[in-house]
This record gives sequence, structure tokens and C-alpha cells, in this order.
Amino acid sequence: MKRFILFLIILSIPVIFAVGQSTELTVEESYLRQSVENMIIREQSRAESREMKMFALTYIGEAIEGGNRSDDVRLALEYMGLEGVLNPIRENGRLTNNFPDVRRESARYLGVLGTAEARDALLKMIYYDTEPMVLQEAVKSLGDIGLDDNGKTLDAIAWVFKKFDNTVPDNLLAFSAVEAVEKLAKSGGVRDPNTIHMLMRIIEGPYLRVVQDRARTVLSNIRRI
Repeated sequence: MKRFILFLIILSIPVIFAVGQSTELTVEESYLRQSVENMIIREQSRAESREMKMFALTYIGEAIEGGNRSDDVRLALEYMGLEGVLNPIRENGRLTNNFPDVRRESARYLGVLGTAEARDALLKMIYYDTEPMVLQEAVKSLGDIGLDDNGKTLDAIAWVFKKFDNTVPDNLLAFSAVEAVEKLAKSGGVRDPNTIHMLMRIIEGPYLRVVQDRARTVLSNIRRI
């Protein structure tokens, strides 16, 4: 696998060199550059090691910044965001493809990607993942993308909050949920009763004062809207 990745990187050098020689690319050059870029991302994202996946995420960030928001990029993020959750691999009873930090970064970049398909991937992460740090990032990214027409985003945020609130209340997750609701309210208003109940529960529940105060402010703003 490492030799194959090295080969792909070497393959991309002529394209990168060509970019450095000209400020404008032809359609064919742009297509070739993105095709090679997507190939490297795809292979890196499916590598076995955590390190290679982190390289893939760095490369994805650069690709998105450069305007590459292709399906290949989104599929790589979705694959890494759900790896070990929907497709666990075990050796001698030990989970070998569990990389919460990779899933967290994948969730962050899905938010940067900002498409409807990226939102769908984040919703899967919300409902299937159990790691608080992954869920916190997924909730933030849902807030960054904005409201959907069917209310799935707000439903997912309220659902994952309630899941932890009923077992082990998590201040960081609650704070992420409040921040996401604040962004969503600004982008189109919030009239969902489950979301209102969530904010009220945070205000009255066993959460830090700073989290409660933020929830109180957001609820007040929603009422004014």
C-alpha cells in the first residue's frame, strides 16, 4: 500500500509542476489535476493506518480550499467518518479500525464541504457513533451547514443530546448543541418543540453555568425571532 501511495504522489508531480509554471490551467489540465488528487485521497483514506488517514485529511483540507468539492472528496470523508462504526474489523476480539480522532476531523471537514450530501453523512455519524468528541464535531458541522427542508438536522441534534442527557450528561456536547441551534436559528428560525425542550433542559439540568447561560441567551433570541 505504501509503495502504491508513493507511486500516486510521484504521478502527481508533473501536474503540480505544470501548475507552478502557469497561472491558468486548461480544462484538460484542471481535470487531470483533480483526477490525480481524488485518486490519492481515495487511496489514503482507505489505508489501514491512522497516520495515512490523517495525511488524507490534511490533503482533503487543501483540496477543498483549492476548490475541489467533488463526490470523491465527500465519499472519502464519509468513509473515514464511519469507519470502525459501520464496518468494524476485529482481531482477537480487539477493534483495529477505531480512530475517533480521524472521525472527528472527517466530521469537521464535512462541515467545511457544506453540501446536502455532507449533511446526510453527518446525520449518519450522529445516529451511529458513540464517541462524544466525534459527536460534538458532527453537531457543530450540522450547525455550519444550516437547516434542511425536512427538519432532520434539528431532530438529530435534539436526539443525540437527549441520549447523553439520559445517561451521562456531557457539557461539551450540550454546548456544541446550543451553538449549532444558535446558527440554525439565524439561518432560518427554529420552531421545533424538541429543540426548545432541549434548551430548557440544559438551563435547568446538571450543566455548567456557562453552558446554561448560553442556552438561556439562545432561547431568549429564538423567542424574539
